[in-house]
Amino acid sequence: MDSFFNLKTPEEVYKIIEQFGPSGEEPVSLGAALGRILSHDIISPEDLPHFARSVVDGYAVRARDTFGASESLPAFLDVVGEVQMGQYPAAMVSEGQAVRISTGGMLPEGADGAVMLEHSMSMEGNTIAVSRPISPLENVIQPGDDFSKGSTVLKKGHCLQPQDLGVLAGLGESQIPVYKRPRVAIISTGDEIVSVDKQPLPGQVRDINRYTLGAFCRRNGAVPLHIGLCPDSFETLKTSAEEGLSRADTVWISGGSSVGTRDITLRVFEALSDFELLVHGISISPGKPTIIGRSGSQPVIGLPGHVASALVVAEVFLTPLLSRLSGRDLISGVQQPSVDAILARNIESASGREDYIRVRLIREADELIAEPIFGKSGLISTLVEADGLVRVAMNTEGLYKGHRVKVLLTGALR
Repeated sequence: MDSFFNLKTPEEVYKIIEQFGPSGEEPVSLGAALGRILSHDIISPEDLPHFARSVVDGYAVRARDTFGASESLPAFLDVVGEVQMGQYPAAMVSEGQAVRISTGGMLPEGADGAVMLEHSMSMEGNTIAVSRPISPLENVIQPGDDFSKGSTVLKKGHCLQPQDLGVLAGLGESQIPVYKRPRVAIISTGDEIVSVDKQPLPGQVRDINRYTLGAFCRRNGAVPLHIGLCPDSFETLKTSAEEGLSRADTVWISGGSSVGTRDITLRVFEALSDFELLVHGISISPGKPTIIGRSGSQPVIGLPGHVASALVVAEVFLTPLLSRLSGRDLISGVQQPSVDAILARNIESASGREDYIRVRLIREADELIAEPIFGKSGLISTLVEADGLVRVAMNTEGLYKGHRVKVLLTGALR
């Protein structure tokens, strides 16, 4: 008889995860804002650019003075000055005149366009011959062409990219409002767990989950905080969980989430302030014995002790959780990285649960081939060899060779 009496479907778990929101806001310097998530819309405080400027090297002119110009019958203009970069133009352009200008130079008064240098020829004195006509505003950027004053430049929830930092620099924005990076308190529990620098005795294993889950957090833009190793002791684990809640935005405990005499994770969670149990078991494999709850507004997670199971649960469910906590989930249509591939062989599955099968990806001609990696669920080697996971839906008995499947990327291809 299954000890989990109220297993949640993955769809139900995703809905529960949507209850959580961003961990908070903070200002960061422009130079540190790459990859951060905006917590407010950025409204342009001014026109960008704030003056008309040339996009070519050449001559600022009145466009009408070039109408009809050709190589056989050029327009002759008198050069009356030069625009100095970074300065307001001293010269102005009147009928039949031109002013030398470089790319980025401010268009002088009277000019409404710029003739490219290669479409002009210097003549005797200060005269040029223009061999091609231009239209008004040709080769010119107008004030506000990028962004006009009062317009929305970047929306709340946007993940800042290098080009975005350039826009913000151009607008003079030096302090950027962003969501805080989620802090994740990671606790490994079990009498059999020892630190990585120790030689395990028979029956003991090194603490792998600290490093796999910590790296998973960093890859997803979160900050892992290692609280420590805990034996199977209610009081010790409760103290560690409370410390984690005081220092972080969410607490993840790996181990102790299977039903049995040593199942203390749930009892510890139930002893936390303002605790609500949201999930006690998910109808997936691997990872069924997973706990999700909240202490106040902070999510608390009980993960399987097996490293492969814990990491699969993290990839499938904690990736969207971290997206919620970081504000990244506010971006419309955000999805976990995935690719389409052709299944290399049949996959069997038990009805009534979702299976996540590890696969390696092989390119053949113009197709990606997903080759299943089979092995015992507790083995980490199967994850090391894998590029991703293939989901087998609950109400199916497997997938067939040749079917096109979606591969959730977990490896280097991500």
